[in-house]
Amino acid sequence: MKFSKIAKVAYFIILVTMLSACKKLDLTPTDVFTDANFWTSVDKASSVLNQAYSTMFNATPASNPNDNPPNPPNNFFFYNEALSDNAYNGRGDNAGAASIAAGTYDPALGRLRDEWRVNYTGIKTCHIFLENVDRVPGMDNTLKERMKAEARFIRAWHYFMLTTWFGDVPLFTKDPTVEETKTTSRTPKAQVVSFILNELDACAATLPVNTDYGIPDKGRISKGAAIALKARVLLYESRWADVVTECEKLMSGNNGTYSLFPSYEGLFLQQNEYNSEVILDLQYVPQLRAHSEFFDIAPLSVGARTNALSPTQELVDSYLMLNGKRINESGSGYDENNPYANRDPRLTYTVVYDQYDWKLPDGSVKKIYTKPGTDPNSAGPDEYRPGGISSPTGYYFRKYYDPAAGINFISGLNLILIRYADVLLMYAEAKAEMDEMNASVWNETIKPIRQRAGFTNPAALDYNASANQVNVVRNERRTELALEGLRIFDIRRWRIAEDVLNGWAHGAKFGPPGIDNGYIRANQRSFDASRAYLWPIPQDERALNPNLGQNPGW
Repeated sequence: MKFSKIAKVAYFIILVTMLSACKKLDLTPTDVFTDANFWTSVDKASSVLNQAYSTMFNATPASNPNDNPPNPPNNFFFYNEALSDNAYNGRGDNAGAASIAAGTYDPALGRLRDEWRVNYTGIKTCHIFLENVDRVPGMDNTLKERMKAEARFIRAWHYFMLTTWFGDVPLFTKDPTVEETKTTSRTPKAQVVSFILNELDACAATLPVNTDYGIPDKGRISKGAAIALKARVLLYESRWADVVTECEKLMSGNNGTYSLFPSYEGLFLQQNEYNSEVILDLQYVPQLRAHSEFFDIAPLSVGARTNALSPTQELVDSYLMLNGKRINESGSGYDENNPYANRDPRLTYTVVYDQYDWKLPDGSVKKIYTKPGTDPNSAGPDEYRPGGISSPTGYYFRKYYDPAAGINFISGLNLILIRYADVLLMYAEAKAEMDEMNASVWNETIKPIRQRAGFTNPAALDYNASANQVNVVRNERRTELALEGLRIFDIRRWRIAEDVLNGWAHGAKFGPPGIDNGYIRANQRSFDASRAYLWPIPQDERALNPNLGQNPGW
């Protein structure tokens, strides 16, 4: 699948030409796709479906094939983390992260327009495929129905993203006319969610399980992906009993073969792609379709250009001690002067801190110095400097660094959208919310996740009935899934965004000792709970279609 998703050049250029001309909801006419000479082979139909795949989490619906890297990915995947309390976008306004986190945005922000446009472009591509694939002569019916299910899944994915950000959105079940896109009103969110859930049920009934795909089709959407996405949709709707039902379908092993990959560090390395934990990922191919965000994320001393995305102290503080206690709990053993000792091993696999041992591709280790004045190299490229190009928090990200990346960190590493650990965490959260967390559920979910992370102390691994189970699971989600773009959705659905996104985002203890106990004040955030739980409808879209209206407070 990783290579089969790169369509034949002639057909790819046709798709790129059409999709790059798409503007908002008044998308271009479909004559390129509906021409009788196009829908003549399975390869041509596959090229359209492959283009639909490429719209998932893509910042632009298509790009110039001469770009370097070609088809640059959307930086939404990484920079969504800076919308939350896990990270700070300290340089530029990547994917609108700085504006949104600071609460200074309005309906004219480009990110809002892009989110709307990208998702509706993906929906349009799915509609075009679904409305024309039956015209392909002699196509095997089983293959055709599977491909239709893949397209319906992608369409459901896009609607899920739209309704999660914007609430009510126009629901089109077929390719609309230009006039319809300019006059339609928004569909209530509940109706959109119902459509998504019904589509995912239909997809799951048709799609093969993950192990039924051969090597050329590795990475295609499977039955398990449809079930897992349905569980996530239900999770965001707080339908706890239904979440349990869907997760159990995957935990039973009857709808695909999934398990935790033995190494948390190895889970995010290119040589371990398509492992047993991956349920759905974004496909990339070195030199052909790649991403290079780590050029502005990694430490400067290992080749990065500058820092535009850095972890916060709040994220670092969320990692437990090896004895299972939070750092502020009595008996935790936390030492503020040696803050990274005896911590959850996932901290080291995710965050780069002062005197971090960075593994280089050749197997050697480079020590990273972030504390001012400590680097033996007088240039001290990674040291915290207010207003400099190094990290404004004194931390860098390690997770998703690809040792096999090329110049400027150009990488073909797949980016995971749904994995089995998330299924276990969704199940645990639902059980905790229903007050049904017990030792049995714990031993199926949190315990194996922590064991895989590297915990060995029974105090961290054994079920503690006296703990607040909801808070325990929520924190486990945060540390397990950091830099996977899910934290912003979690704090929004938990309705705690106004608690964690108002005030200062902090960095390491390299600041003035008299302010916030010396922790760097990196960025002041603002979250207006009266309106910010829904994004405003983009200004450009309302100019095209006044019937869209606007969300409250905007």
